[in-house]
Amino acid sequence: MAVPQIDPALVQALPVPASLLGESPCWHPAEQVLYWCDIPGRQLNRFDPSTGAYQAWSFDVEPASCAPLQSGGLLLAMRDGLWQFDPDRGRRTCLAEAPYDTQRQRFNDGKADPQGRFWVGTIDEPREPLAALYCHDGGELRRVADGITVSNGLAWSPDGATMYWSDTKAHTVYAFDFDADDGSLSRRHVLAQFAPRAQGQSLDDYGGRPDGAAVDGEGAYWVAMFEGSRVLRLGPDGQVLAELKLPLRCATMPCFGGHDLRTLYITTARENRPADELARQPWAGRVLQLRVPVAGLPVNFASS
Repeated sequence: MAVPQIDPALVQALPVPASLLGESPCWHPAEQVLYWCDIPGRQLNRFDPSTGAYQAWSFDVEPASCAPLQSGGLLLAMRDGLWQFDPDRGRRTCLAEAPYDTQRQRFNDGKADPQGRFWVGTIDEPREPLAALYCHDGGELRRVADGITVSNGLAWSPDGATMYWSDTKAHTVYAFDFDADDGSLSRRHVLAQFAPRAQGQSLDDYGGRPDGAAVDGEGAYWVAMFEGSRVLRLGPDGQVLAELKLPLRCATMPCFGGHDLRTLYITTARENRPADELARQPWAGRVLQLRVPVAGLPVNFASS
């Protein structure tokens, strides 16, 4: 049976500069703005769709992911640790130092769970399976899972009983049973697995590998397929429910935003892409948007 297609003509690009590697789009419900990171560009970005105002903050290290804080401001996961960031003053305060060799690894995808714990994984830059998943709770940072190379895809089901996590290099999305009371994980199993790129296979014939993700109100898991020119909507059983084909190679992460959470924002990348590819794909690195029929889950605020 053919996979239902989402009309690609609905996709537009935000009127903001392109990122080298856009990641971690986050809709702030109180501010009604979109934040996202440019990791190698060492920049946090903000866009207000109601006014068109755009602002960016630059750092001396890479910001990889962000989440709104209950106490105000943002929590930033950066190469050198977790930080509280005040956008109004442009100041950051350290919450936790990096628990790894910063010459080899950095934080990557991170999100808060419904109880306010902040979960964040790492990426091993030599691409060995030495990355891990951490949880920041009550001022403590603990290691909770490992054995992967590129941590991505964090999200929770609408009832909070399932947590999703992916290893991009392994082309695999995992699901855990999630205990909301203590944040413990159990019964790790494969939600979806995708074919790796075969030797000599054209990128045009490659479906991509799972990167960042978001969950909608029906419990479907929307995942950006890096180098696959598409975003997939997966059911809770891992079956592909719909496909959105994109006019660029590297989508990195979706999120839901807007006043009704029915605007899907998608960050993308242009870093290290071939010049001829970029010439054909002028939206590479831009943030994309489209309206979707099912609203997403609201962002969770981190407690600290």
